[in-house]
Amino acid sequence: VQLQASGGGLVQTGDSLRLSCAASERTFTSYAIGWFRQAPGQEREFVAAINWNGDTWYADSVKGRFTISRDNAKNTVYLQMNSLNLEDTAVYYCASGPKPLRFPRAWGQGTLVTVSS
Repeated sequence: VQLQASGGGLVQTGDSLRLSCAASERTFTSYAIGWFRQAPGQEREFVAAINWNGDTWYADSVKGRFTISRDNAKNTVYLQMNSLNLEDTAVYYCASGPKPLRFPRAWGQGTLVTVSS
């Protein structure tokens, strides 16, 4: 398994949550790793990504609220999500591939994030 996502759960609006994506060493050191999400009845959309050299980029909808980071010792990428709102409810998937991660080459399993009022 190249990517293993975890950390989803049920939270309330305004709360925070951190997702984790553990990757193989080759994936972690060679590609960008990021997060996509898919809300019920909607298409999967890009959320955030971080390149092997630390460059980061975000969807406009999460800028200022979400932070993506990496732990090189653990081959893990984190998505810190703050100020969650109802529109953030979705299944979140981690993915890897060449920057800008427009066409990921590998996907992890999804982790459900539910934000309630």
